[in-house]
Amino acid sequence: MRDPQNIVIIGGGIGGLSLGAALSPSAYVTILEAETALAYHASGRSAALYEKNYGLASTVALSTASADFYLNQSDYLSPRGFMLIAKAAHEAAFHQSAAEMKLTPIPMDEARERVPILNDDIALAAYHDEAWDIDTDRLIQDCARNIRGNGGQVITDAKVTAISQDGTWHVTTTQGTHQGDMLINAAGAWADQIATMAGLNPIGITPKRRSMARIKTPDGMDIRRWPMVFACGEPWYAKPDAGALIVSPEDADPMPPQDAWPDDLVLAQGLDRFANHVTMPLTRPLATWAGLRSFSADGNLVIGPDPTCPNFVWHAGLGGYGFQTAPAAAQLGADLILGRPSPLPMDLITSLSPQRYRS
Repeated sequence: MRDPQNIVIIGGGIGGLSLGAALSPSAYVTILEAETALAYHASGRSAALYEKNYGLASTVALSTASADFYLNQSDYLSPRGFMLIAKAAHEAAFHQSAAEMKLTPIPMDEARERVPILNDDIALAAYHDEAWDIDTDRLIQDCARNIRGNGGQVITDAKVTAISQDGTWHVTTTQGTHQGDMLINAAGAWADQIATMAGLNPIGITPKRRSMARIKTPDGMDIRRWPMVFACGEPWYAKPDAGALIVSPEDADPMPPQDAWPDDLVLAQGLDRFANHVTMPLTRPLATWAGLRSFSADGNLVIGPDPTCPNFVWHAGLGGYGFQTAPAAAQLGADLILGRPSPLPMDLITSLSPQRYRS
């Protein structure tokens, strides 16, 4: 593939911005974001954790390939840790999950020392230190700064209204029309809609809601060093955030692309499951919100040129793993676009290619 002179990227979340930053030293990049701020939807509502053993095999491979950037080349991470807990009834699932995520079983005394609010009926725990909070806002802003520093544009409040091609892509937005030799679809929940506007068939990206609540912890309790906690078998997770706990019911309800909001019943059920595992009393949430995590049919990310239209590139289906995979996913996308060899194994690249939905 020839080196494009102008690249238009639709989507100002971590997928589009990290890919744009990787491409910007070699091409003129224009980011088009429909909202008035970057990372408004899924990227701005992320749990913001780097845990490389979490997700499908292809996601784990990308997260592992991102480790050098996160752990050696940047300072976007701060220590968090990760703990899996379970009641005795979920022992088999607990041991399977702990093995898959390379967690070490720990005594319950140690688990309660790390998270003092755990109920007496929590029977199993496993832990490792190798999980970190990501400074997502700084990463987003640094990607945008790199694009601009290399001569590109990052344009917000630019909703796409029409797309056409005559050898050059013409993308009409509420902020004018932009041209590119290549069009990159990093539109998250709207990825299939963008493909249709461009005259391509959708590939089946499904947005799924993930709800969150911020809850107050008991006065005087220092939670800053608590790990992120996942409950095996009775889904919820909790993570310290700005002096409070964010708790999610781990919902994944399919929804049309939209500015998502939490379902009160789903959130209440999740908080009730959380309450059944802890000793602290629950009060009214300080805040609630939801985001849409977008998945392909097989759950793997979709990265690469569409085989029916090579100058249309997919960077979609990030499935809530956008931040933890961003460095490697962006590098792979840039390598494919610029015709450079990728250090990633070919079977991984193939598993992510949109070709799998065009056969």
